[in-house]
Amino acid sequence: MSATSMLQRRVLAATSISYAVVLLDASIVNVALERISKALATDIAGLQWIVSAYTLAFASLLLTGGISGDRWGARNMYLAGLIVFILASVLCGLAPDLMILIAARTLQGVGAAMLVPCSLTLINHAYPHPQQRASAIGVWVGCGGVAMAAAPLIGGILIHWFDWRSIFLVNAPIGVAGIWLTCRIPRDKRSLHARPFDPAGQITAMLALGALIAVLIEGSRLGWRSPTILTGMAIDGMAWVAFLLIEARRSHPMLPLPLFKNAIFSGSTLISMVSAFVFYGLTFLLGLYFQRVHGYSPLWTGLSFLPLTAVMVIGSMLSGPLVARYGQRWPMCAAFGLYMLGFLGLTLLTPASPYWLAALSMPAIGIAAGFISPAATAPAMGTVEKSQAGIAAGVLNSARQTGAALGIAVFGTLIATSPSFESGMHAALWIAAAVSLAAAVIWRLTITGVPTA
Repeated sequence: MSATSMLQRRVLAATSISYAVVLLDASIVNVALERISKALATDIAGLQWIVSAYTLAFASLLLTGGISGDRWGARNMYLAGLIVFILASVLCGLAPDLMILIAARTLQGVGAAMLVPCSLTLINHAYPHPQQRASAIGVWVGCGGVAMAAAPLIGGILIHWFDWRSIFLVNAPIGVAGIWLTCRIPRDKRSLHARPFDPAGQITAMLALGALIAVLIEGSRLGWRSPTILTGMAIDGMAWVAFLLIEARRSHPMLPLPLFKNAIFSGSTLISMVSAFVFYGLTFLLGLYFQRVHGYSPLWTGLSFLPLTAVMVIGSMLSGPLVARYGQRWPMCAAFGLYMLGFLGLTLLTPASPYWLAALSMPAIGIAAGFISPAATAPAMGTVEKSQAGIAAGVLNSARQTGAALGIAVFGTLIATSPSFESGMHAALWIAAAVSLAAAVIWRLTITGVPTA
């Protein structure tokens, strides 16, 4: 085996391990919600923060993480991000109370935002030939998809044999393996043309996203007309306005607004966010439904998710061939149609419903979720210049993580403010179905005029 081939294998192994762990932690917590709630004496709002703190930090720092890799070296930033992620995972596993766990989850998101964009840069450097690079990225994405699909079952098994803290502590040995592999990769050169940092844009983006999620989560507990929530709304509005003004006037913005002049890129970003909104909101909801309403153990909860998660790989595999044969328009609309049918099917659930009634609807949602992410990425990346490919990929990933945080915040709030869990769940599912229908219509209008084959 040549030295180049050996280096490529090391890079792909290291980056795939880290990406798998990052996506694992985005959803593995859902099977531990009830155990964490009892151990730390927290309500639904606290559980929302535990899940959302990770995705919120991840979403708001992704673009800056990519810039940092260009400026200080992708290998250096990747290694630093992996170390931060491991230390934060250990802190999650040892957290004595809710606030420390939320802080540690936020730190996990910081580490993820540092390592994910830099892992793609490392792959690009290691695989100079486009065909090899595409194959390597396919493996990288596939490992993440498998990890996300297997997360509920892995979490259920870990909690069954150990404790809820094990779902975080297991990251340590996996991360150490990633560090060992990364240390065997030669140091990369810093980019001479790295974009400058945008601190004002970064601060206002974090404030805007953070205030929005805080208002959604805490509004039900503090009261929507309380001074604290009204102040939060005002801060959120001003932060969004300030962010847009800053990005519009900077010569090198963190988020180049001209990207959104392209309707296909804007549409792809929006439906990526919508897909994450409904999917992650649903997994949060189902995690509570299986554990609180039916009293399932974490292991049985993980097994109960299989009709949803196991078919996601099928949806991902079908994405490329279906789009190649039928074009970008109708397959995506059909995927959102599957979303809508699945959510409407779940509205039939009551506390007395047998498990099989939920299991019948979950495969449609899982196939749609697996299909939409790659199907939305391809047209978006095909509309941007090569020099902006990295920032475009970062925007799409940020949109997905933002959608996930919003889904958890909105669905959790509906449960917390409704007279019963059942009524809150039904309200969330009807919203998910309506949003899915709207996304299908938007995509149909966006792709009008674009070749369909």
